Amino acid sequence: MFESLIGLVAIIVLFVIISRQQSRIGLIERELGALRSLVLSGAPVLPPQAKEPAANDSKPADAAAPVTVAADIASSPTTAAVVSDTEADADTTAPSAPESAQPAAAAKAARQSDVETALGTRWAVWVGGIALALGGLFLIRYTIEAGIFGPRVRLVMAAALGLVLVAGGEFIRRTGFRVPVQGAAGAYIPAILTAAGAFILFGTVYAAYSVYGFIGPTLAFTLLGAIGVATIAASLVHGQALAGVGLLGAMVTPLLVASQAPNPWALFGYLAIVLAATCVIARIRDWRLLMAAAFVATGIWTIFYMTDAPGANLAVILFIDAVTLAVLAFVWLGRRDEAVAGSGFDWPSIAPGFFVGLSALALFVDPAFAAIRGALPGAALVAALVAVALYRPRALALLHAAGLATVLVYLGIIPPTTIASDFSGGALGVDGMPVVASDALMFRVGIALSLVFIGAGFWAARRFAASGWLRAAAWAAWSAVAPLVILLALWSAFGNLDRDLAYAAVAAVLVGVFVAGGEWIARGEAPPLTGGAAVSFALGGAAIAGLLMLHMAFGSGWTTILLGAAAVVPALATRWRSYPVLGWISVGAVIAVLGRAAFDPTIVGAEFLSKTPVFNWLLLGYGVPALAFGFAAWQLARTTNGRPRLAMEAGAALFALLAVAMLVRHAMHGGVIDTAAATLAEQAIYTLIAIGAGAILVAIDMRSPSSVLRYGSIAAGVVSVAFIVLQHFLVLNPLLTDESTGSIPVFNLLLLAYLLPAVATGALALYTRDKRPKWYAAMLAVMAAVLAFAYATLSVRRLFKGEFIGLWSGLGQLETYTYSALWLVIGVVLLTAGVWLRSQVLRIASAALISVAVLKVFVFDMSELEGVLRALSFIGLGAVLIGIGLFYQRLLTRAAREA
Repeated sequence: MFESLIGLVAIIVLFVIISRQQSRIGLIERELGALRSLVLSGAPVLPPQAKEPAANDSKPADAAAPVTVAADIASSPTTAAVVSDTEADADTTAPSAPESAQPAAAAKAARQSDVETALGTRWAVWVGGIALALGGLFLIRYTIEAGIFGPRVRLVMAAALGLVLVAGGEFIRRTGFRVPVQGAAGAYIPAILTAAGAFILFGTVYAAYSVYGFIGPTLAFTLLGAIGVATIAASLVHGQALAGVGLLGAMVTPLLVASQAPNPWALFGYLAIVLAATCVIARIRDWRLLMAAAFVATGIWTIFYMTDAPGANLAVILFIDAVTLAVLAFVWLGRRDEAVAGSGFDWPSIAPGFFVGLSALALFVDPAFAAIRGALPGAALVAALVAVALYRPRALALLHAAGLATVLVYLGIIPPTTIASDFSGGALGVDGMPVVASDALMFRVGIALSLVFIGAGFWAARRFAASGWLRAAAWAAWSAVAPLVILLALWSAFGNLDRDLAYAAVAAVLVGVFVAGGEWIARGEAPPLTGGAAVSFALGGAAIAGLLMLHMAFGSGWTTILLGAAAVVPALATRWRSYPVLGWISVGAVIAVLGRAAFDPTIVGAEFLSKTPVFNWLLLGYGVPALAFGFAAWQLARTTNGRPRLAMEAGAALFALLAVAMLVRHAMHGGVIDTAAATLAEQAIYTLIAIGAGAILVAIDMRSPSSVLRYGSIAAGVVSVAFIVLQHFLVLNPLLTDESTGSIPVFNLLLLAYLLPAVATGALALYTRDKRPKWYAAMLAVMAAVLAFAYATLSVRRLFKGEFIGLWSGLGQLETYTYSALWLVIGVVLLTAGVWLRSQVLRIASAALISVAVLKVFVFDMSELEGVLRALSFIGLGAVLIGIGLFYQRLLTRAAREA
């Protein structure tokens, strides 16, 4: 291990020296290039004080660049030959070619040149390099099969061939090699020769170790690693492809060399040196792909070693993870200039973030590591990820890796969805039993990690609030998400799920911390106090912490009531801060209360709900949130306004409607509202909710137009009508089911199932008269009239028959006469309403109802009624008809006078 650390330090020092020398060499090369171009162009070299005449100012300022390139190309004999041949061809063909054919001939020549370049310069070189490498190996194989030379001689010859190829590549590079043809840069001959030589040297050393046994595993390991590192170093002058060859060979070396007693320190010390060397080369040349490949290879080796969990050395794992993070922070991302603080994203850092985060997750949840208290080193790795992400802002991927690892770990201690892993079997899955680590150690580690995320998160969010809103939002998000998940997990694993004041106090502290952090971040924005994404995450975390606090400290009923009342707090806060998130936090309270009511409509549980009508938990559980949502909407309308205010208005209306419906149902069923059997009362509640939802959507759409709201409101109205026709009139009609209508004369099932829907449907028809299509308002108006007619008729039936009004109980003469009189009265009322409201639909409905009454009197009453009832039936019908005729005559006369 000591030697590995010395090698690592030496490589880092070498990197610093090479970086400084590289800048100096680059400056010298640029100056020499400029002087060379001037000499070859024949231009006079003027003193620095001399100034060109004004006549020469029209010459392009960047003419020196083409001269430099031309000079570089002209320095190659091959280039000169190519250029001279091209010029000769051009001189010969130009006079004879018509001017119109010149563009086509140029395009054809360009295509031929591209094909010729690809075949003659790139493919030939690549295939030639592969052929050289394979030829060397085939030559060794032939000598083995033919027995021409002994094993040692053959290996010496193979090594000599590899060295010759490497030396040849270096010789060609040093003798002024230039790529002669544009597009052939990928076929750099010195690099290909060097790669072929390295390939042969790898094969030679491996054969000496594995085939013949001339050298031991230690020497073979050293030689193969040295060849790999040397090949990576040679890529500084030969290109990134050669570095990839060297990296591949260096990372495969431990697989090629087996040992009877493997030493993990030697293995990972070697991998650390290879990673550091690769990083130095990649940093100098800014080769991101090479750096990512090195991180991935090191991470794969780490995870592969951890699969032998019982025998894995924890110190070795921590060592290689620490080296990975150190190389990333101090070498790869070291001394990088950033135009704006916090800008940019380094995608190669995704690899170390993923693998180090996976290592930390394994140390927490794998039973083998958990048994030796692996939670502490796992937490240290998570903290290291956060620290590097804070130190190097471009490595934001490390923050996400740390946050995901923490969330997965602490979600895993919540029974019965514990996340467990078995690295010895290479598996990661979900178990039903708590892991070994869910003990007091996990409690203390959770507190420490929460402090790390809160402190680092808010500090970084404040730092980047003005320069990088996305980076600030990421830090603020994890500073809220990670502590909240840890709190929820610890409460689920160690707390009292019914009521726990200690955890509620912790949640209250988090509320204060998140609010203060959000305000601190907002003061660092540009302009300040705008309430951007980072502030939104902080205040959103405060809202969720407040929800947890209420749930931990209070029972079901008080949690629902207080949560609804809490919607007022962010709305009031808009008086001092116009943060957009404040209104949406109030909307979140609406959603939370709605979810609580859907989970338990009784608010406190069926066994604790009082049977006292009206004054029970339903009034508080639905009424208080309705009032709070209405007040929040009123407050938002005077401050921030916008869609949150509309949503709060919708929530207030919905909960007011639910409060009425639930209280009616409670009174009807004697204090029981959660019966399993479907009843007309339950269906009536659903119908009222659908009608109310339609009205709310229309109201929101009129203030903030949206096609979704428009068609959604129409769909709600159509669904309401469908409910009424199918359920109220056919399936659950008390005339057909003989269901009890209730013992109370007025406040009974008929009021809930027919009169209230009639009023609601009529109001919605009147409200949408000029806001929705005519057929929609007409449909609702007709349905309102039919419901009112059904309520009046069924109420008469109940007056005569009592609580049960099934058809099979028969009809009396007085009841039959009452229906005729009632229908005529309703017809007159509809006619009056139709004239007053100028609604043709109501007037037509009135005519239809009166026609039904006339038909009943002449067909049914004439045969069924006797004595005075028959006479009164006809007298009443005649009087009503004459009155309607007189009404229409006066109406038409008045219209004619006005015309």
